[in-house]
Amino acid sequence: MKDVVLLTGAGQIGMAIVRRVAHGKKIIVGDKRLENAETVAKILSEAGFDALPVDCDISSRESILHLIAEAQRHGEISCLVNAAGVSPSQAPVEAILKVDLYGTAVLLEEVGKVIRRGGAGVTISSQSGHRMEQLGARTDALLATTPTEELLSLEVLRPQNIRDTLHAYQMAKRCNEKRVMAESVRWGERGARLNSISPGIIVTPLAIDEFNGPRGDFYKNMFAKCPAGRPGTADEVANVAELLLGDKGAFITGADFLIDGGATASYFYGPLKPEEKGE
Repeated sequence: MKDVVLLTGAGQIGMAIVRRVAHGKKIIVGDKRLENAETVAKILSEAGFDALPVDCDISSRESILHLIAEAQRHGEISCLVNAAGVSPSQAPVEAILKVDLYGTAVLLEEVGKVIRRGGAGVTISSQSGHRMEQLGARTDALLATTPTEELLSLEVLRPQNIRDTLHAYQMAKRCNEKRVMAESVRWGERGARLNSISPGIIVTPLAIDEFNGPRGDFYKNMFAKCPAGRPGTADEVANVAELLLGDKGAFITGADFLIDGGATASYFYGPLKPEEKGE
């Protein structure tokens, strides 16, 4: 039996992270598309890791429980890397809220029940959650602590209050941030830690498609006008995840780390700031 690293979302960021932290451990790779999980598991296995692909839809509690049960067949879960999600251009409002918001909340809750003492988790959120106006302490508390099966019934998440897919995505990522804070308290009761990372534009196959798509100019302008002057790489996200998941991050829990090359700073205080509209 080995310590088990649970990876949800078979993409470049998740794979870059587990390559840093999963040597000598069993990696369970979960993805809604089994072929994606198989591809990542094959790459990891050919690099000397012990990886197993599993079909998992994180919008389903039943599917998450199946993934956890499969992981526990191989040992205790010591690490969660949640990189699953859909973007505003990939899915409608309902799917974004079901996967990125509800699914993440369920995953953090269920893994938190079984994570071993000394374990750690990181969930990949987004810079988008930092761009929204403040929602207020009461709404933040509701996003953080409402029972998972009641989350999508919150007034602020009702369809009539969601403007478009980008707004849904921003709400999901703001909820991720608050949910991590609340769940980190529960994880702490088991001697485990939980944090989130909010990347900006990271070069992945999906991002390249976006650069060449109808919103390409928007994304190119964003990274051109951020202080870093470029998009990031999956390995740069993994640099921070390695700290958060390892012994050197032992005093870090319940936190969110913005890794966006300064794009959010530029959005509020630099050339990316939206033009003021008269009231």
